[in-house]
Amino acid sequence: MVRNYHNYDKYPAKKIEGFSAFEGYEAIVGVLKQAVDGREHAVITIETYTQVDQNEITEGISGLNATFFDAEKCMVSDREYMDYIRQYLTNDRVFGIMNTLKVEDFYVEERVKEMRRKIEETDGICVVYGVGASIVHEGDILVYADLARWEIQLRFAAGAPNWKAHNENAPKLAKFKQGFFVEWRMADRLKKQLFDRIDFLLDTNRRGEPKMVCGDGFRAGLETFCREPFRLVPYFAPEVWGGQWMKEICGLDPDAPNYAWAFDGVPEENSIFMQFGEVRVEVPSVDVVFYRPAQLLGSRVHARFGDEYPIRFDFLDTMGGQNLSLQVHPLTEYIQSAFGMHYTQDESYYILDCGEDSVVYLGLKEGVDSGAMLDELKQAQGGETVFDADKYVNKWKAKRHDHFLIPGGTVHCSGKDTMVLEVSATPYIFTFKLWDWGRVGLDGLPRPVHIGHGEKNIQWDRTTGWVKENLLNRIEPLCDTPAVTVECTGLHEREFVETRRYTIRESAVLKSEGGVSSCNVVEGEGAVIESVDGSFAPYEVHYAETFILPAQVKECVIRPICGEVKILRATVR
Repeated sequence: MVRNYHNYDKYPAKKIEGFSAFEGYEAIVGVLKQAVDGREHAVITIETYTQVDQNEITEGISGLNATFFDAEKCMVSDREYMDYIRQYLTNDRVFGIMNTLKVEDFYVEERVKEMRRKIEETDGICVVYGVGASIVHEGDILVYADLARWEIQLRFAAGAPNWKAHNENAPKLAKFKQGFFVEWRMADRLKKQLFDRIDFLLDTNRRGEPKMVCGDGFRAGLETFCREPFRLVPYFAPEVWGGQWMKEICGLDPDAPNYAWAFDGVPEENSIFMQFGEVRVEVPSVDVVFYRPAQLLGSRVHARFGDEYPIRFDFLDTMGGQNLSLQVHPLTEYIQSAFGMHYTQDESYYILDCGEDSVVYLGLKEGVDSGAMLDELKQAQGGETVFDADKYVNKWKAKRHDHFLIPGGTVHCSGKDTMVLEVSATPYIFTFKLWDWGRVGLDGLPRPVHIGHGEKNIQWDRTTGWVKENLLNRIEPLCDTPAVTVECTGLHEREFVETRRYTIRESAVLKSEGGVSSCNVVEGEGAVIESVDGSFAPYEVHYAETFILPAQVKECVIRPICGEVKILRATVR
Protein backbone atom coordinates (compact mmCIF):
# COMPACT_ATOMS: atom_id res chain seq x y z
CA MET A 1 0.00 0.00 0.00
CA VAL A 2 1.18 3.53 -0.72
CA ARG A 3 2.29 5.75 2.12
CA ASN A 4 -0.51 7.16 4.25
CA TYR A 5 0.07 10.85 4.93
CA HIS A 6 -2.92 11.01 7.32
CA ASN A 7 -3.96 14.38 5.88
CA TYR A 8 -6.96 13.52 3.70
CA ASP A 9 -9.65 16.09 4.54
CA LYS A 10 -13.16 14.60 4.63
CA TYR A 11 -14.79 17.93 5.53
CA PRO A 12 -13.35 20.62 3.22
CA ALA A 13 -14.95 24.02 3.83
CA LYS A 14 -14.45 27.43 2.29
CA LYS A 15 -14.80 30.55 4.45
CA ILE A 16 -17.31 33.13 3.23
CA GLU A 17 -16.61 36.52 4.75
CA GLY A 18 -19.06 39.29 5.54
CA PHE A 19 -22.15 37.22 6.36
CA SER A 20 -23.56 35.32 9.33
CA ALA A 21 -25.45 32.04 9.41
CA PHE A 22 -27.88 30.82 12.05
CA GLU A 23 -28.26 27.39 13.58
CA GLY A 24 -31.32 25.79 15.15
CA TYR A 25 -35.01 26.52 14.76
CA GLU A 26 -35.16 28.96 17.65
CA ALA A 27 -32.60 31.22 15.98
CA ILE A 28 -34.23 30.75 12.58
CA VAL A 29 -37.65 31.76 13.93
CA GLY A 30 -36.08 34.90 15.39
CA VAL A 31 -34.54 35.84 12.04
CA LEU A 32 -37.80 35.27 10.15
CA LYS A 33 -39.80 37.28 12.69
CA GLN A 34 -37.38 40.15 12.26
CA ALA A 35 -37.68 39.89 8.46
CA VAL A 36 -41.47 40.44 8.59
CA ASP A 37 -41.52 42.74 11.60
CA GLY A 38 -44.04 45.58 11.36
CA ARG A 39 -46.22 43.99 8.67
CA GLU A 40 -49.87 43.30 9.42
CA HIS A 41 -49.90 40.63 6.72
CA ALA A 42 -46.81 38.78 5.50
CA VAL A 43 -46.29 35.66 3.44
CA ILE A 44 -43.22 33.46 3.96
CA THR A 45 -42.81 31.00 1.11
CA ILE A 46 -40.70 27.93 1.88
CA GLU A 47 -39.79 26.17 -1.36
CA THR A 48 -38.50 22.69 -0.56
CA TYR A 49 -36.43 20.25 -2.53
CA THR A 50 -37.88 16.77 -2.84
CA GLN A 51 -37.24 14.59 0.23
CA VAL A 52 -36.86 17.62 2.52
CA ASP A 53 -38.66 16.81 5.79
CA GLN A 54 -41.50 19.34 5.61
CA ASN A 55 -43.02 18.21 8.91
CA GLU A 56 -39.77 18.94 10.72
CA ILE A 57 -39.69 22.46 9.26
CA THR A 58 -43.30 23.33 10.08
CA GLU A 59 -42.94 21.99 13.60
CA GLY A 60 -39.58 23.71 14.01
CA ILE A 61 -40.90 27.15 13.06
CA SER A 62 -44.19 26.84 14.93
CA GLY A 63 -42.98 29.70 17.11
CA LEU A 64 -43.83 32.06 14.26
CA ASN A 65 -47.48 31.68 15.27
CA ALA A 66 -48.29 31.60 11.58
CA THR A 67 -51.06 30.08 9.51
CA PHE A 68 -49.62 27.26 7.41
CA PHE A 69 -50.63 26.36 3.85
CA ASP A 70 -49.45 23.12 2.24
CA ALA A 71 -48.83 24.12 -1.38
CA GLU A 72 -48.86 20.52 -2.59
CA LYS A 73 -52.60 20.31 -1.88
CA CYS A 74 -52.95 22.35 -5.08
CA MET A 75 -51.43 19.52 -7.11
CA VAL A 76 -52.95 16.59 -8.92
CA SER A 77 -53.41 13.50 -6.76
CA ASP A 78 -50.44 11.27 -5.98
CA ARG A 79 -52.00 8.56 -8.13
CA GLU A 80 -52.43 10.88 -11.13
CA TYR A 81 -48.85 12.01 -10.74
CA MET A 82 -47.50 8.45 -10.59
CA ASP A 83 -49.62 7.38 -13.57
CA TYR A 84 -48.15 10.23 -15.62
CA ILE A 85 -44.46 9.76 -14.76
CA ARG A 86 -44.57 5.96 -15.16
CA GLN A 87 -43.75 6.32 -18.87
CA TYR A 88 -40.36 7.80 -17.89
CA LEU A 89 -39.58 5.17 -15.27
CA THR A 90 -39.95 2.08 -17.52
CA ASN A 91 -39.99 -1.47 -16.15
CA ASP A 92 -36.20 -1.65 -15.88
CA ARG A 93 -34.70 -1.92 -12.39
CA VAL A 94 -32.04 0.73 -13.12
CA PHE A 95 -32.75 2.83 -16.20
CA GLY A 96 -35.46 5.35 -16.96
CA ILE A 97 -35.79 8.11 -19.53
CA MET A 98 -34.83 11.76 -19.12
CA ASN A 99 -37.68 14.24 -19.59
CA THR A 100 -38.57 17.92 -19.73
CA LEU A 101 -41.24 17.89 -17.02
CA LYS A 102 -41.69 20.83 -14.66
CA VAL A 103 -43.12 20.96 -11.15
CA GLU A 104 -45.75 23.42 -12.36
CA ASP A 105 -47.05 20.81 -14.83
CA PHE A 106 -48.69 19.05 -11.87
CA TYR A 107 -50.28 22.08 -10.22
CA VAL A 108 -54.01 22.67 -10.83
CA GLU A 109 -54.67 26.31 -11.69
CA GLU A 110 -58.06 26.53 -9.96
CA ARG A 111 -56.65 25.12 -6.72
CA VAL A 112 -53.71 27.53 -6.87
CA LYS A 113 -56.05 30.50 -7.30
CA GLU A 114 -58.20 29.36 -4.38
CA MET A 115 -55.19 28.92 -2.05
CA ARG A 116 -53.84 32.34 -3.04
CA ARG A 117 -57.22 33.87 -2.19
CA LYS A 118 -57.23 32.23 1.25
CA ILE A 119 -53.67 33.39 1.90
CA GLU A 120 -54.51 36.98 1.04
CA GLU A 121 -57.58 36.88 3.28
CA THR A 122 -55.65 35.56 6.29
CA ASP A 123 -54.29 38.09 8.78
CA GLY A 124 -50.84 37.90 10.30
CA ILE A 125 -48.02 35.69 9.10
CA CYS A 126 -48.81 33.03 6.49
CA VAL A 127 -46.36 30.27 5.60
CA VAL A 128 -46.85 28.42 2.33
CA TYR A 129 -44.51 25.44 2.01
CA GLY A 130 -43.71 22.44 -0.16
CA VAL A 131 -42.25 21.47 -3.51
CA GLY A 132 -43.67 24.19 -5.75
CA ALA A 133 -44.64 26.57 -2.94
CA SER A 134 -43.22 29.46 -4.98
CA ILE A 135 -45.69 28.58 -7.76
CA VAL A 136 -48.60 29.08 -5.37
CA HIS A 137 -47.31 32.33 -3.89
CA GLU A 138 -44.06 34.20 -4.52
CA GLY A 139 -44.12 35.42 -0.91
CA ASP A 140 -42.77 38.51 0.79
CA ILE A 141 -39.91 36.32 2.00
CA LEU A 142 -38.64 33.33 0.02
CA VAL A 143 -36.84 30.56 1.91
CA TYR A 144 -35.31 27.74 -0.12
CA ALA A 145 -34.91 24.49 1.85
CA ASP A 146 -32.21 22.46 0.12
CA LEU A 147 -30.91 18.91 0.47
CA ALA A 148 -27.91 17.12 -1.05
CA ARG A 149 -28.25 14.01 -3.21
CA TRP A 150 -26.16 11.78 -0.98
CA GLU A 151 -28.33 12.61 2.04
CA ILE A 152 -31.41 11.86 -0.06
CA GLN A 153 -29.98 8.44 -0.91
CA LEU A 154 -29.30 7.74 2.76
CA ARG A 155 -32.90 8.66 3.55
CA PHE A 156 -34.13 6.36 0.78
CA ALA A 157 -32.12 3.51 2.32
CA ALA A 158 -33.65 4.31 5.73
CA GLY A 159 -37.20 4.04 4.36
CA ALA A 160 -38.07 7.49 3.04
CA PRO A 161 -40.35 7.41 -0.01
CA ASN A 162 -40.02 9.27 -3.28
CA TRP A 163 -41.87 12.56 -3.64
CA LYS A 164 -45.65 12.04 -4.02
CA ALA A 165 -45.08 8.28 -3.82
CA HIS A 166 -45.97 5.72 -1.17
CA ASN A 167 -43.04 3.40 -1.78
CA GLU A 168 -41.36 3.32 1.61
CA ASN A 169 -40.62 -0.40 1.22
CA ALA A 170 -39.35 -0.20 -2.36
CA PRO A 171 -35.69 -1.07 -3.01
CA LYS A 172 -33.31 1.86 -2.75
CA LEU A 173 -32.38 1.32 -6.41
CA ALA A 174 -35.99 1.93 -7.51
CA LYS A 175 -36.23 5.07 -5.41
CA PHE A 176 -32.94 6.37 -6.81
CA LYS A 177 -34.16 5.75 -10.35
CA GLN A 178 -37.33 7.77 -9.78
CA GLY A 179 -35.33 10.59 -8.23
CA PHE A 180 -32.61 10.60 -10.88
CA PHE A 181 -34.82 10.44 -13.95
CA VAL A 182 -37.86 12.41 -12.80
CA GLU A 183 -38.21 14.34 -9.56
CA TRP A 184 -34.70 15.78 -9.19
CA ARG A 185 -34.83 17.06 -12.76
CA MET A 186 -38.08 18.90 -12.06
CA ALA A 187 -36.90 20.29 -8.74
CA ASP A 188 -33.65 21.49 -10.32
CA ARG A 189 -35.50 23.27 -13.13
CA LEU A 190 -37.53 25.19 -10.55
CA LYS A 191 -34.50 25.90 -8.36
CA LYS A 192 -32.65 27.51 -11.26
CA GLN A 193 -35.44 30.06 -11.62
CA LEU A 194 -35.23 31.07 -7.96
CA PHE A 195 -31.56 31.71 -7.19
CA ASP A 196 -31.74 35.48 -7.47
CA ARG A 197 -35.03 35.64 -5.51
CA ILE A 198 -33.96 33.59 -2.48
CA ASP A 199 -34.03 35.62 0.74
CA PHE A 200 -32.79 32.76 2.94
CA LEU A 201 -31.16 29.40 2.19
CA LEU A 202 -32.13 26.66 4.66
CA ASP A 203 -29.73 23.71 5.00
CA THR A 204 -31.75 20.65 6.05
CA ASN A 205 -29.08 17.97 5.59
CA ARG A 206 -28.84 17.03 9.27
CA ARG A 207 -32.15 16.12 10.83
CA GLY A 208 -33.05 18.46 13.64
CA GLU A 209 -29.97 20.63 13.01
CA PRO A 210 -31.06 23.26 10.47
CA LYS A 211 -28.72 26.04 9.34
CA MET A 212 -29.85 29.22 7.60
CA VAL A 213 -28.01 31.99 5.78
CA CYS A 214 -29.37 35.03 4.00
CA GLY A 215 -29.73 34.85 0.23
CA ASP A 216 -26.93 37.37 -0.32
CA GLY A 217 -24.59 35.23 1.77
CA PHE A 218 -25.59 32.10 -0.11
CA ARG A 219 -25.03 33.77 -3.47
CA ALA A 220 -21.71 35.23 -2.29
CA GLY A 221 -20.67 31.71 -1.38
CA LEU A 222 -21.57 30.38 -4.81
CA GLU A 223 -19.65 33.25 -6.42
CA THR A 224 -16.61 32.43 -4.28
CA PHE A 225 -16.63 28.77 -5.27
CA CYS A 226 -16.85 29.54 -8.97
CA ARG A 227 -13.74 31.77 -8.94
CA GLU A 228 -11.38 29.92 -6.56
CA PRO A 229 -9.94 26.39 -6.28
CA PHE A 230 -12.28 24.21 -4.23
CA ARG A 231 -13.07 20.70 -3.14
CA LEU A 232 -16.36 18.89 -2.82
CA VAL A 233 -17.44 17.07 0.32
CA PRO A 234 -16.61 13.41 -0.38
CA TYR A 235 -18.83 10.50 0.51
CA PHE A 236 -18.06 6.81 0.71
CA ALA A 237 -20.22 3.75 0.21
CA PRO A 238 -19.83 -0.03 0.57
CA GLU A 239 -20.54 -2.61 -2.11
CA VAL A 240 -20.18 -6.34 -2.39
CA TRP A 241 -16.84 -6.00 -4.25
CA GLY A 242 -15.45 -3.24 -1.98
CA GLY A 243 -11.98 -3.08 -0.50
CA GLN A 244 -9.91 -1.76 2.39
CA TRP A 245 -7.60 0.92 0.90
CA MET A 246 -9.79 3.96 1.53
CA LYS A 247 -10.29 3.02 5.18
CA GLU A 248 -6.66 3.80 5.89
CA ILE A 249 -5.84 6.51 3.35
CA CYS A 250 -9.08 8.49 3.85
CA GLY A 251 -9.44 7.87 7.58
CA LEU A 252 -12.71 5.93 7.48
CA ASP A 253 -14.36 3.61 10.01
CA PRO A 254 -11.94 0.70 10.43
CA ASP A 255 -14.75 -1.58 11.62
CA ALA A 256 -16.82 -1.20 8.44
CA PRO A 257 -16.77 -4.33 6.24
CA ASN A 258 -15.51 -2.39 3.22
CA TYR A 259 -15.71 0.81 1.23
CA ALA A 260 -16.12 0.44 -2.51
CA TRP A 261 -17.02 3.85 -3.88
CA ALA A 262 -15.78 7.31 -3.08
CA PHE A 263 -17.46 10.19 -4.82
CA ASP A 264 -14.91 12.97 -4.44
CA GLY A 265 -15.50 14.92 -7.64
CA VAL A 266 -19.08 14.61 -8.90
CA PRO A 267 -20.84 17.98 -8.54
CA GLU A 268 -24.28 16.51 -9.27
CA GLU A 269 -23.94 14.17 -6.29
CA ASN A 270 -21.59 15.86 -3.82
CA SER A 271 -22.01 18.86 -1.52
CA ILE A 272 -19.92 21.89 -0.66
CA PHE A 273 -19.38 23.40 2.79
CA MET A 274 -19.66 27.17 3.18
CA GLN A 275 -18.20 28.36 6.48
CA PHE A 276 -19.91 31.44 7.92
CA GLY A 277 -18.06 32.16 11.17
CA GLU A 278 -18.75 29.22 13.45
CA VAL A 279 -21.63 27.86 11.36
CA ARG A 280 -20.98 25.47 8.47
CA VAL A 281 -23.70 25.39 5.82
CA GLU A 282 -23.95 22.45 3.43
CA VAL A 283 -25.47 22.90 -0.01
CA PRO A 284 -25.48 20.69 -3.12
CA SER A 285 -22.35 21.44 -5.15
CA VAL A 286 -24.45 21.40 -8.33
CA ASP A 287 -25.83 24.76 -7.14
CA VAL A 288 -22.49 26.32 -8.15
CA VAL A 289 -22.90 24.87 -11.65
CA PHE A 290 -26.50 26.03 -11.94
CA TYR A 291 -25.85 29.55 -10.64
CA ARG A 292 -22.77 30.52 -12.64
CA PRO A 293 -22.19 27.85 -15.32
CA ALA A 294 -20.26 30.05 -17.77
CA GLN A 295 -17.96 31.42 -15.07
CA LEU A 296 -17.25 27.99 -13.59
CA LEU A 297 -16.97 25.99 -16.80
CA GLY A 298 -15.62 28.62 -19.16
CA SER A 299 -17.35 29.89 -22.27
CA ARG A 300 -16.17 27.06 -24.51
CA VAL A 301 -17.28 24.26 -22.18
CA HIS A 302 -20.50 26.07 -21.26
CA ALA A 303 -21.41 26.40 -24.93
CA ARG A 304 -21.13 22.63 -25.30
CA PHE A 305 -22.63 21.36 -22.04
CA GLY A 306 -24.81 24.16 -20.71
CA ASP A 307 -25.22 23.96 -16.94
CA GLU A 308 -23.94 20.39 -16.65
CA TYR A 309 -20.53 19.64 -15.17
CA PRO A 310 -19.07 17.20 -17.71
CA ILE A 311 -16.13 15.60 -15.81
CA ARG A 312 -16.40 13.04 -13.04
CA PHE A 313 -13.69 11.81 -10.63
CA ASP A 314 -14.39 8.91 -8.26
CA PHE A 315 -12.60 6.02 -6.56
CA LEU A 316 -13.16 2.29 -7.04
CA ASP A 317 -11.52 0.31 -4.23
CA THR A 318 -11.07 -3.45 -4.68
CA MET A 319 -7.93 -3.71 -2.49
CA GLY A 320 -8.67 -6.82 -0.49
CA GLY A 321 -11.97 -7.02 -2.33
CA GLN A 322 -13.31 -8.56 -5.54
CA ASN A 323 -13.52 -7.90 -9.28
CA LEU A 324 -15.92 -5.25 -10.47
CA SER A 325 -18.73 -6.47 -12.70
CA LEU A 326 -17.80 -7.09 -16.33
CA GLN A 327 -19.48 -4.20 -18.14
CA VAL A 328 -19.81 -1.91 -21.12
CA HIS A 329 -21.00 1.69 -21.47
CA PRO A 330 -23.34 2.89 -24.22
CA LEU A 331 -22.37 4.50 -27.47
CA THR A 332 -23.38 8.13 -27.89
CA GLU A 333 -26.21 7.45 -30.33
CA TYR A 334 -27.59 4.70 -28.08
CA ILE A 335 -27.71 6.79 -24.90
CA GLN A 336 -29.35 9.60 -26.86
CA SER A 337 -32.04 7.46 -28.45
CA ALA A 338 -32.74 5.08 -25.54
CA PHE A 339 -32.46 7.38 -22.52
CA GLY A 340 -32.58 10.98 -23.70
CA MET A 341 -29.05 11.79 -22.54
CA HIS A 342 -26.85 14.17 -24.52
CA TYR A 343 -23.53 12.33 -24.20
CA THR A 344 -22.25 9.01 -22.95
CA GLN A 345 -20.03 7.71 -20.18
CA ASP A 346 -16.63 7.37 -21.74
CA GLU A 347 -14.12 6.77 -18.97
CA SER A 348 -10.67 5.66 -17.92
CA TYR A 349 -8.96 3.88 -15.03
CA TYR A 350 -5.95 5.62 -13.48
CA ILE A 351 -4.23 3.19 -11.10
CA LEU A 352 -3.48 4.83 -7.74
CA ASP A 353 -2.38 1.61 -6.06
CA CYS A 354 -2.55 -2.13 -6.64
CA GLY A 355 -1.35 -5.54 -5.55
CA GLU A 356 1.34 -7.60 -7.21
CA ASP A 357 -1.17 -9.60 -9.27
CA SER A 358 -3.59 -6.80 -10.13
CA VAL A 359 -5.18 -6.81 -13.57
CA VAL A 360 -7.65 -4.79 -15.60
CA TYR A 361 -10.03 -6.58 -17.95
CA LEU A 362 -10.16 -4.54 -21.15
CA GLY A 363 -11.25 -5.36 -24.69
CA LEU A 364 -11.95 -8.72 -26.34
CA LYS A 365 -9.50 -11.38 -27.39
CA GLU A 366 -8.74 -11.86 -31.05
CA GLY A 367 -11.19 -14.05 -32.95
CA VAL A 368 -13.98 -13.92 -30.37
CA ASP A 369 -17.24 -15.46 -31.60
CA SER A 370 -19.79 -12.79 -30.62
CA GLY A 371 -22.74 -15.19 -30.78
CA ALA A 372 -21.05 -17.74 -28.55
CA MET A 373 -20.03 -15.10 -26.01
CA LEU A 374 -23.56 -13.67 -25.82
CA ASP A 375 -25.05 -17.14 -25.50
CA GLU A 376 -22.74 -17.95 -22.60
CA LEU A 377 -23.50 -14.60 -20.92
CA LYS A 378 -27.24 -15.28 -21.15
CA GLN A 379 -26.83 -18.80 -19.83
CA ALA A 380 -24.79 -17.47 -16.92
CA GLN A 381 -27.41 -14.82 -16.22
CA GLY A 382 -30.01 -17.58 -16.02
CA GLY A 383 -27.85 -19.52 -13.56
CA GLU A 384 -27.23 -22.37 -16.00
CA THR A 385 -23.45 -21.93 -16.00
CA VAL A 386 -20.56 -19.75 -14.86
CA PHE A 387 -19.31 -17.31 -17.47
CA ASP A 388 -15.62 -17.75 -18.29
CA ALA A 389 -14.50 -14.14 -18.68
CA ASP A 390 -10.88 -15.16 -19.26
CA LYS A 391 -11.96 -17.02 -22.40
CA TYR A 392 -13.22 -13.87 -24.09
CA VAL A 393 -11.74 -10.77 -22.41
CA ASN A 394 -8.14 -9.55 -22.21
CA LYS A 395 -6.48 -9.28 -18.83
CA TRP A 396 -3.77 -6.63 -18.63
CA LYS A 397 -1.24 -6.43 -15.81
CA ALA A 398 -1.74 -3.22 -13.80
CA LYS A 399 0.82 -1.17 -11.91
CA ARG A 400 0.75 2.20 -10.16
CA HIS A 401 0.20 5.20 -12.44
CA ASP A 402 -0.92 3.11 -15.38
CA HIS A 403 -3.77 4.70 -17.31
CA PHE A 404 -6.32 2.49 -19.10
CA LEU A 405 -8.62 4.29 -21.54
CA ILE A 406 -12.20 3.04 -21.91
CA PRO A 407 -14.34 4.65 -24.62
CA GLY A 408 -18.01 3.64 -24.67
CA GLY A 409 -18.61 0.26 -26.26
CA THR A 410 -15.45 -1.32 -24.79
CA VAL A 411 -15.90 -4.38 -22.53
CA HIS A 412 -14.00 -3.84 -19.28
CA CYS A 413 -13.73 -4.05 -15.51
CA SER A 414 -11.15 -3.59 -12.78
CA GLY A 415 -9.84 -6.72 -11.12
CA LYS A 416 -9.45 -7.31 -7.40
CA ASP A 417 -6.66 -5.67 -5.38
CA THR A 418 -6.74 -2.51 -7.45
CA MET A 419 -7.31 1.11 -6.42
CA VAL A 420 -8.75 3.03 -9.34
CA LEU A 421 -9.18 6.74 -9.83
CA GLU A 422 -11.98 6.68 -12.39
CA VAL A 423 -11.98 9.66 -14.73
CA SER A 424 -15.05 9.87 -16.91
CA ALA A 425 -17.84 11.86 -18.42
CA THR A 426 -20.74 12.34 -16.01
CA PRO A 427 -23.70 10.13 -17.10
CA TYR A 428 -22.39 7.65 -14.53
CA ILE A 429 -25.56 5.62 -14.01
CA PHE A 430 -25.39 4.09 -17.49
CA THR A 431 -23.33 0.96 -16.89
CA PHE A 432 -24.51 -2.19 -18.63
CA LYS A 433 -23.38 -5.14 -16.52
CA LEU A 434 -22.68 -8.24 -18.59
CA TRP A 435 -21.53 -10.59 -15.83
CA ASP A 436 -21.29 -10.11 -12.08
CA TRP A 437 -19.42 -13.26 -11.13
CA GLY A 438 -22.58 -14.86 -9.73
CA ARG A 439 -22.88 -12.45 -6.80
CA VAL A 440 -25.80 -10.90 -4.98
CA GLY A 441 -25.77 -7.31 -3.76
CA LEU A 442 -25.61 -6.05 -0.20
CA ASP A 443 -29.41 -6.18 -0.17
CA GLY A 444 -29.30 -9.93 -0.83
CA LEU A 445 -30.78 -9.53 -4.33
CA PRO A 446 -29.04 -10.46 -7.58
CA ARG A 447 -27.38 -7.35 -8.97
CA PRO A 448 -28.96 -6.02 -12.18
CA VAL A 449 -27.44 -7.35 -15.41
CA HIS A 450 -28.22 -5.74 -18.76
CA ILE A 451 -27.06 -8.05 -21.52
CA GLY A 452 -29.85 -6.81 -23.79
CA HIS A 453 -28.51 -3.27 -23.66
CA GLY A 454 -24.93 -4.47 -23.63
CA GLU A 455 -25.07 -6.52 -26.81
CA LYS A 456 -26.32 -3.45 -28.72
CA ASN A 457 -23.21 -1.51 -27.69
CA ILE A 458 -20.29 -3.94 -27.54
CA GLN A 459 -17.72 -3.04 -30.18
CA TRP A 460 -16.55 -6.45 -31.31
CA ASP A 461 -13.53 -5.11 -33.18
CA ARG A 462 -11.90 -3.73 -30.03
CA THR A 463 -9.66 -6.72 -29.63
CA THR A 464 -6.20 -7.34 -28.21
CA GLY A 465 -4.13 -5.56 -30.85
CA TRP A 466 -6.43 -2.55 -31.08
CA VAL A 467 -6.58 -2.18 -27.30
CA LYS A 468 -2.81 -2.39 -26.96
CA GLU A 469 -2.31 0.29 -29.60
CA ASN A 470 -5.09 2.66 -28.54
CA LEU A 471 -6.01 2.22 -24.87
CA LEU A 472 -2.96 1.25 -22.82
CA ASN A 473 -0.76 4.00 -21.37
CA ARG A 474 -1.02 6.39 -24.30
CA ILE A 475 1.45 8.68 -22.55
CA GLU A 476 3.12 11.47 -24.49
CA PRO A 477 5.72 13.86 -23.01
CA LEU A 478 4.79 17.53 -23.36
CA CYS A 479 7.33 19.33 -21.17
CA ASP A 480 10.33 18.32 -19.08
CA THR A 481 12.28 20.81 -16.96
CA PRO A 482 14.07 20.54 -13.61
CA ALA A 483 10.94 21.98 -11.98
CA VAL A 484 8.15 20.04 -13.70
CA THR A 485 7.40 17.21 -16.10
CA VAL A 486 4.12 17.32 -18.01
CA GLU A 487 2.71 14.30 -19.85
CA CYS A 488 -0.50 13.73 -21.76
CA THR A 489 -1.97 10.43 -20.53
CA GLY A 490 -5.12 10.32 -22.72
CA LEU A 491 -7.89 9.95 -23.40
CA HIS A 492 -8.90 8.18 -26.61
CA GLU A 493 -9.95 10.31 -29.59
CA ARG A 494 -13.59 9.25 -29.08
CA GLU A 495 -13.55 10.78 -25.60
CA PHE A 496 -13.92 14.50 -25.00
CA VAL A 497 -11.91 14.48 -21.75
CA GLU A 498 -8.15 14.96 -21.94
CA THR A 499 -5.84 14.17 -19.02
CA ARG A 500 -2.38 15.44 -18.22
CA ARG A 501 -0.04 14.36 -15.43
CA TYR A 502 2.12 16.98 -13.78
CA THR A 503 5.14 15.78 -11.80
CA ILE A 504 6.06 18.89 -9.86
CA ARG A 505 9.40 19.15 -8.08
CA GLU A 506 9.57 22.90 -7.42
CA SER A 507 6.50 24.67 -8.78
CA ALA A 508 4.41 24.71 -11.95
CA VAL A 509 2.22 27.29 -13.63
CA LEU A 510 -1.17 26.01 -14.79
CA LYS A 511 -3.29 27.95 -17.26
CA SER A 512 -7.02 27.33 -17.55
CA GLU A 513 -6.92 27.37 -21.36
CA GLY A 514 -10.47 28.66 -21.24
CA GLY A 515 -12.07 25.75 -19.39
CA VAL A 516 -12.62 24.15 -16.00
CA SER A 517 -10.22 21.49 -14.66
CA SER A 518 -10.81 18.55 -12.34
CA CYS A 519 -7.61 17.41 -10.62
CA ASN A 520 -6.39 14.80 -8.16
CA VAL A 521 -3.17 14.50 -6.15
CA VAL A 522 -2.08 11.03 -7.28
CA GLU A 523 1.27 10.98 -5.49
CA GLY A 524 3.01 12.97 -2.78
CA GLU A 525 1.97 14.65 0.44
CA GLY A 526 0.14 17.47 -1.29
CA ALA A 527 0.47 20.90 -2.83
CA VAL A 528 -0.41 24.55 -2.34
CA ILE A 529 -2.29 26.35 -5.12
CA GLU A 530 -1.40 30.02 -5.26
CA SER A 531 -2.95 32.91 -7.16
CA VAL A 532 -0.69 34.88 -9.48
CA ASP A 533 -2.70 38.07 -8.92
CA GLY A 534 -3.83 37.74 -5.30
CA SER A 535 -7.43 36.97 -6.27
CA PHE A 536 -7.62 34.06 -3.81
CA ALA A 537 -5.78 32.88 -0.72
CA PRO A 538 -3.32 29.97 -0.98
CA TYR A 539 -5.30 26.71 -1.10
CA GLU A 540 -3.85 23.43 0.18
CA VAL A 541 -4.69 19.99 -1.23
CA HIS A 542 -3.46 16.57 -0.12
CA TYR A 543 -2.80 13.07 -1.39
CA ALA A 544 -5.85 11.44 -3.07
CA GLU A 545 -7.94 14.62 -2.82
CA THR A 546 -9.86 15.80 -5.88
CA PHE A 547 -10.10 19.53 -6.46
CA ILE A 548 -11.64 21.78 -9.09
CA LEU A 549 -10.00 24.75 -10.80
CA PRO A 550 -12.75 27.00 -12.19
CA ALA A 551 -12.19 28.55 -15.60
CA GLN A 552 -12.00 31.95 -13.85
CA VAL A 553 -8.70 30.81 -12.33
CA LYS A 554 -6.99 31.67 -15.58
CA GLU A 555 -3.54 31.02 -14.17
CA CYS A 556 -2.19 29.64 -10.91
CA VAL A 557 1.00 28.28 -9.40
CA ILE A 558 1.09 24.81 -7.84
CA ARG A 559 3.86 24.21 -5.32
CA PRO A 560 4.59 20.89 -3.55
CA ILE A 561 4.19 20.82 0.22
CA CYS A 562 7.18 18.52 0.57
CA GLY A 563 9.34 16.86 -2.06
CA GLU A 564 7.70 15.80 -5.31
CA VAL A 565 3.99 15.73 -6.09
CA LYS A 566 2.04 14.27 -9.01
CA ILE A 567 -1.28 15.75 -10.08
CA LEU A 568 -3.64 14.31 -12.67
CA ARG A 569 -5.63 17.02 -14.42
CA ALA A 570 -8.68 16.49 -16.62
CA THR A 571 -10.10 19.08 -19.01
CA VAL A 572 -12.55 19.18 -21.89
CA ARG A 573 -10.79 19.17 -25.25
